[in-house]
Amino acid sequence: MRSDRMGWRYPEEEIMAGKFLVLWKLELGRASAGMVQAVLRQQDYGARLLAEGKLEARYHLVGGHGGAWIYNVESNEELDRLLALAPVYNIASYEVHALAEMIAPTPIGESPLE
Repeated sequence: MRSDRMGWRYPEEEIMAGKFLVLWKLELGRASAGMVQAVLRQQDYGARLLAEGKLEARYHLVGGHGGAWIYNVESNEELDRLLALAPVYNIASYEVHALAEMIAPTPIGESPLE
């Protein structure tokens, strides 16, 4: 078990390095001849990250040009590196949200629910 500053205890096996929801949107004003190729390579990039376990899920944003991807990484620096390696990095804008598990903490002195 691990305790936080407030004294709440969490089982070690449920602690994750970091999950992030990344919403990305192609900036059509930055369109170039290479944009189509970058978008096509983005799909292959996402499939590779899924296979490596760095990407948990990826979704297309209906009615738009972009996606919602959930990354599972070891650090902020790893997320930054993976975003920078994305083929659409220079033609997209990004919104990054840190995610936290919604696990009920166990107060000190109580047994965790089984």
